[in-house]
Amino acid sequence: MLEDKNQEHTSLSELGEFGLINHLTKYFKVGQKTTVKGVGDDAAILEFPKEQVLVTTDLLVEGVHFDLSYVPLKHLGYKAVMVNLSDVYAMNAQASQITVSIAVSNRFTLEALEELYAGIQTACTNYKIDLVGGDTTSSQTGLVISVTAIGHCEKGKIAQRSTAKEGDLLVVTGDLGAAYMGLQILEREKAVFKVNPSNQPDLENYTYLIERQLKPEARKDVRAILEELEVKPTSMIDVSDGLSSEVLHLCKNSNVGCNVYEDKIPLDPQVISSCEEFELDSTTIALSGGEDYELLFTISQEDFPKIKANPNFSIIGHMTQESEGIHLITRANTKIELIARGWNALSKKG
Repeated sequence: MLEDKNQEHTSLSELGEFGLINHLTKYFKVGQKTTVKGVGDDAAILEFPKEQVLVTTDLLVEGVHFDLSYVPLKHLGYKAVMVNLSDVYAMNAQASQITVSIAVSNRFTLEALEELYAGIQTACTNYKIDLVGGDTTSSQTGLVISVTAIGHCEKGKIAQRSTAKEGDLLVVTGDLGAAYMGLQILEREKAVFKVNPSNQPDLENYTYLIERQLKPEARKDVRAILEELEVKPTSMIDVSDGLSSEVLHLCKNSNVGCNVYEDKIPLDPQVISSCEEFELDSTTIALSGGEDYELLFTISQEDFPKIKANPNFSIIGHMTQESEGIHLITRANTKIELIARGWNALSKKG
């Protein structure tokens, strides 16, 4: 739903571009020491002495990345920020600022955009980052959101995709597959609603799955946990397009092979039960589902004792010689070539 019919609605044309930006950003406060100048000039001014700066951008398009029939605008704003912060945390870095640009059609009122920015502001508050700029323009097709995140890290501590070594252990945070199953639940309820609009969905048994889809959390905590354990990741990537895709990215960028063990892949009980309900294979969902925004990283074998008992991490495999290839070792101890079946943003199927 875009709006409440009992609410007053303000046309965006009443404010104009700069009036709209000022209105939507007036409650955002600057809290980062590295923010010299935020919203209000031709460009933000940031200062990062003795550190390396990271910049990442993601684009979310209505009808491709989200469906407003079941995604609340406040949740969408929050998630748009998480998608970008996850990329910064996947470099073992700290996020500090974002810019947000939107393109909107005339079906959106000011009140609808206030909801979107309320989610963005909640994300900024929770993750202690500053909104320092952006842009607004019109759209003929709906809503487009572009978020750019800026981060920083001490030299020598950044983790890249290209630095995994043969013999390194493969580690993942949290659990996998829940966001995809949350999407399946929402899509099913949308189909039911189309047939019977008076039907009220009972989602009590799927709360974790739906939260993982609508309100994911980027893993800001991992960097601090690893520092406390005195573990330096040898490579890292975030799990946005499915585990199999990310493992392939690490291997191809690092020129190594990998064995991933099926019985080590972490699954929440709700994922297992919902997969049974939908007659889906839970391992396939974990490998290909996407949007988990967990972190996948490698560590040297010497660091195994430091993390083996930590509940935040699951060791799911190890890196091998490139010539050995990239495989899933099944529960039946069968070796299967691992291929990417995750999200492809440019797929003709959408």
